Amino acid sequence: MQSAQYVLVSLPLRIFDDDPLTALTATVGRDNGETLPFSVPSFKIGTLDALVQNADELAKLNTACEAAVAKVADSLKDILDGDEDKAAQQKMVNDKPTDHYLRTFQWNKVRYRADRPLGELIDNLQKELQNIDNDVKAKFNQYSGIKTTLAALQRKQTGNLATKSLTPIVDPSLLVQDSEYLETHLIAVPTNARKDFIRSYETLAPMVVPRSSVQVAQDDEFTLFAVTTFKKTSAEFLQKCREQKWTPRQYKYVEGGKEQEQRELERVAREEKKVWGEALRLGRTGWSETVMILAHVLTLRVFVETVLRYGLPLEFVCALIRTSPKQVKKVKTALDSAYSYLGGNAFGRDKRGRVTKDDASLTSEMAGLGFGAEGSEYTAYVYYEIDLP
Repeated sequence: MQSAQYVLVSLPLRIFDDDPLTALTATVGRDNGETLPFSVPSFKIGTLDALVQNADELAKLNTACEAAVAKVADSLKDILDGDEDKAAQQKMVNDKPTDHYLRTFQWNKVRYRADRPLGELIDNLQKELQNIDNDVKAKFNQYSGIKTTLAALQRKQTGNLATKSLTPIVDPSLLVQDSEYLETHLIAVPTNARKDFIRSYETLAPMVVPRSSVQVAQDDEFTLFAVTTFKKTSAEFLQKCREQKWTPRQYKYVEGGKEQEQRELERVAREEKKVWGEALRLGRTGWSETVMILAHVLTLRVFVETVLRYGLPLEFVCALIRTSPKQVKKVKTALDSAYSYLGGNAFGRDKRGRVTKDDASLTSEMAGLGFGAEGSEYTAYVYYEIDLP
């Protein structure tokens, strides 16, 4: 299923003779996307300096929102073993499809009172984004940690003799225990080097007990041997084994160790399942919250930039264009073709809102005053693309 892409556009009402949405629909073209009304409340307009500062803060917050949304999407995909379809099913906003939320967006007046100063609204949105981002990050880090622990325990049960737990394999009677001078070492030797080991282990280091080698176990890759040496030369013997690509295994007999390992594996498996459920639920919440915050941030961006571009009285139309990644360039081209003459609109206009020749050169200056999306090419009208993973 092809993913949707969205575009937010704001244009001054004075440039339209007829219904603005009808005109916008015709400009975009029904084959390129669906044009829908997008409601923007009347916020408190502060000073010009404050608006310019608001525009800068919103641009940065917009970038942070997109990063947070992307991280939640990656986390959901990761927890669902990379299954894109299953991850897509979790991407709901207020228990409804994300597309439905954006198409029917309404400013949350209870959560973000429109009569409050823009700076206060921006601060609230920023704090909410940081909180949900921290919560999601902490929970998914917790899940990642316990998943790694479980995988390590499972490898101990199912790996080869160079990695797996030796507790259920080694007979403690094979080990020299409680000796002041001697100790037994367990060495995992690649099976194709088995003969080399038997022939040479006694001369690898001084004070290796002759004929002390005992084969403990064998699998498809390794043979496990027990060898006894004097403690004073143990370090040298083990180092020589490593140089031969033979793997010394750490092992200490513990009464009931086999049962203890199994209980630990079962405990961690239960914990992993529990935290997986918590991470999935928080991932769903994280997606819903970050997308909602992003939509509100974009609404504020549209409002602030509309004021800066088109001036007062504030009469404009805002539309959401639902398109696709393949068609979005066609949408942009169509809009540019119809409205590029607005490039100098903030500085000088004729009665129809068209740029006078002397003001057209000022469009490049506008890009440096905070107009247009951060890091993107300057547009002659208010234009934002919404990219959701």
